[in-house]
Amino acid sequence: MHALSNILIGHGYIILLVWVFLEQLGLPLPSTPLLLVAGALSGAGKLNVFYALAPSVTASVTADIVWYELGHRKGVKVVQWLCRISLEPDSCVRRTEGVFERQGAKSLLFAKFVPGLNVVATPLAGIFHMKFRKFLLFDSLGALLWAGTFLFGGFLFSDQLEVIAKAASTLGGWLVVLLLVALAGYVLFKFYARRKFLHELRISRISVDELKEKIDAGEEVTIVDLRHSLDFEADPETIPGALHLDSKQLSEAKPPWPPEREVVLYCT
Repeated sequence: MHALSNILIGHGYIILLVWVFLEQLGLPLPSTPLLLVAGALSGAGKLNVFYALAPSVTASVTADIVWYELGHRKGVKVVQWLCRISLEPDSCVRRTEGVFERQGAKSLLFAKFVPGLNVVATPLAGIFHMKFRKFLLFDSLGALLWAGTFLFGGFLFSDQLEVIAKAASTLGGWLVVLLLVALAGYVLFKFYARRKFLHELRISRISVDELKEKIDAGEEVTIVDLRHSLDFEADPETIPGALHLDSKQLSEAKPPWPPEREVVLYCT
């Protein structure tokens, strides 16, 4: 914390501006510790908490506008690419689309507090063709709430943060090792869970060629398109004769096909 404090004191608020902007663009540069330290320094009278809040919010909103425009111009492919590089690519698209569809502009108020939804929410606003003025209003409020929470949190608990920093400094390099081990364990757990999920999924999978052979042979097969409404709007082409249903409709007591019929499901 002392090294970070010296950097902030020496170079001022430009560090906050650049750092937050890069993090909100998607680079792995966590802004939370920086905001907490800036708030603690403000509590010690070495920075001004309001001067620190202005560049943080400005940088966050500027980066979000970039993602909004990408979503508006490139469509759902932007979200699919972001989810592809996440630790849970199989559920990321549907989960984030579902949250934004339910909450709408309100999701921008808390998106920065939710891992995974942070970067994805802003391109979704562009994909949904949210009016720019509405997006700018809710996104600015969300950025203000996010940055203000950690800055004023550091300001109010500056003494406690200093105690924590001293305790961490006594661990020295062991603290870094412990954090790296914890991170590696989390990534390995996610990797194992995904491999297990895919293994179970392969048991009941059918290839495109196998499905086409069934259709060409005249077999009675019900094909269900489970793509999210956003994915369907972006690419409305579907397999001839397929039913487009929401995944929630699968739990209905009476599905719209004969119970003895073989059913093939496909999604994003």
